[in-house]
Amino acid sequence: MTAEETPSGRNGEPGPDADIDDLQADIEKTRHELGQTVEALAAKADVKARVEDKVSETKDRMAAKTTQAPEAVADRAHAAQHATREALTTDTGSVRPVVPVAALIAAAALVGAVLWLRRRR
Repeated sequence: MTAEETPSGRNGEPGPDADIDDLQADIEKTRHELGQTVEALAAKADVKARVEDKVSETKDRMAAKTTQAPEAVADRAHAAQHATREALTTDTGSVRPVVPVAALIAAAALVGAVLWLRRRR
């Protein structure tokens, strides 16, 4: 029998003209669906297992981040070193004359700030 020939009612259930084989097949299908539903509900109700799964998932995620962190830090340090070298040197590789003067001004400002803060106390 094809789907068109099967005497069925609403929702694919066997209709009033269904034979025993159709009814038994529908019962088995319903049992299977009910079993899956019960398993899904039991899994949702098992809070301890869900917490353990979440903890395991979080541990795995943190382990992955821990292995990636040193690489990211090294990449950023290399980029900062390159940017600093570009900012402090000329195309020929010599130190820009503005940099030492700016460094001296910054150092003097820092010393002045420290002395001013100590006198305020």
